[in-house]
Amino acid sequence: MSHRPQSPFPGRRSVLRGSLAASAALALPTALGAAPALALSGRPRAGWGVQAGDVTADSGLVWVRSDRPARMIVETSATESFRNPHRWHGPLLDADTDFTGTTRLRGLPSGEQIHYRVLLADPDDARRTGEPVTGTFRTTPAGRRGGVRFLWSGDLAGQGWGINPDIGGYRIYDAMAGLDPDFFLCSGDNIYADGPIAATAALPDGSTWRNITTEEKSKVAETLAEFRGNFRYNLLDENLKRFNAQVPSIIQWDDHEVRNNWYPGEVIAATDTRYTEKSVDVLASRARRAFSEYFPISTLRPGDKEGRVYRVMRHGPLLDVFVLDMRTYRNVNSPDNQTTDPQGILGAEQLEWLKRELSRSRAVWKVIAADMPLGLVVPDTTEGNPNIEAVAQGDPGAPLGRELQIAELLRFIKHRKITGTVWLTADVHHTSAQHYQPSRAAFTDFEPFWEFVSGPLNAGAFPANTLDDTFGPERVFVKAPTASNVSPAGGYQFFGEVDIDGDSGELTVRLREQDGSVLFTQVLQPGRVGQ
Repeated sequence: MSHRPQSPFPGRRSVLRGSLAASAALALPTALGAAPALALSGRPRAGWGVQAGDVTADSGLVWVRSDRPARMIVETSATESFRNPHRWHGPLLDADTDFTGTTRLRGLPSGEQIHYRVLLADPDDARRTGEPVTGTFRTTPAGRRGGVRFLWSGDLAGQGWGINPDIGGYRIYDAMAGLDPDFFLCSGDNIYADGPIAATAALPDGSTWRNITTEEKSKVAETLAEFRGNFRYNLLDENLKRFNAQVPSIIQWDDHEVRNNWYPGEVIAATDTRYTEKSVDVLASRARRAFSEYFPISTLRPGDKEGRVYRVMRHGPLLDVFVLDMRTYRNVNSPDNQTTDPQGILGAEQLEWLKRELSRSRAVWKVIAADMPLGLVVPDTTEGNPNIEAVAQGDPGAPLGRELQIAELLRFIKHRKITGTVWLTADVHHTSAQHYQPSRAAFTDFEPFWEFVSGPLNAGAFPANTLDDTFGPERVFVKAPTASNVSPAGGYQFFGEVDIDGDSGELTVRLREQDGSVLFTQVLQPGRVGQ
């Protein structure tokens, strides 16, 4: 078995620290409600850092936010010195996109470290540019040498637990950066638009949790400005900004980007006085726009109503990542016990897309990135009714409701002899590993598979959900608190790692705690329909 070689770019992280520290000074006063601070030189500033996303073998997206109107310019180089850089002219950043913008870099060499820096130019005088902000990412390799390593998790700034400077903010991102992953898969709940963040919260031991606060996070998000402010809030954290500059992302969304347990067509009850806008479709439209402005996503552009979150990201011959959207196309949350359900949790069109792309994939491993688990019962009591939020509804018998769509997909995978499927998710605020086996199941027309759960990144932790036996899950490992909404100060913050060996093709999953320590390891063999 080969071992991943040491990176030939030892300065990958060190080169970023100076530029990030320089840009950070302006971010906090702006986000706290003050008017945008002007640099002494009067040049545009990128105080929110940079991000790269949806990187392929020959392309990548680079994101930035300015503090005023500016023209985005990206320069790339094979080295940190930026000798003979290639220049990319990006969009004009203005109020229409909250001064955010994304530039697609094309024609990049595969399997190489790409160093980039973003400059913001005065739109009236291109010679007047602000301090450059630097970042780096690796393009997808054409071959298997070196393997693949990526991380996943979700759930950030939930249940009122925000950026706490007393404990160093979102410390988990430094632990993740230390593993030098090829990319980070965020499985949803990037923000909690429905979760205001107060200045303090009482902890069980009598101490006080302290949050950085902003005006937009003082109430539930309803306006476009408030949704935008929710995304900006997380970028006040220096750990996250450093991570964004070092590790490209694959982003999906779930419910809290809009509202807890939302579904299309939902109308908020009159008794929920937090909201003056009662149409969830209106809120979702605003949230989607802000989401598209604050993340570099190849299939979604600001203001583009035809774009979508679901997509497949190909990472060389070893890995395809199928990014699902289990929120936008779902049916109404209900007891979920109907005997026919063509819409399900994915919608008919996304299901057919997923089948088609899985059957076309020639990758050794096919990771299905789901924003909700399959066999864990996730209830929805938002309006006081005993409805179901995810797939499983607690009936251990034959598939009902949304389970029917998942059964159809699992049957398809079996009969098409599609190898190497692994399910990854977050959402439930604990970490666990479930093995699904037909011999334990009520529905048996599928091959065995694994589902791994991680998260939260920085949110309340909760006890483990009960299992539904329809697909025969066995919980092989779990770590979860016995109390509800345990703060990040109490631990139970998690992320997962997937490491694919370039020689053997073995896939190793490690479930890790906030400090990076390994809780559980599972090794899977390539080329099998089920295992």
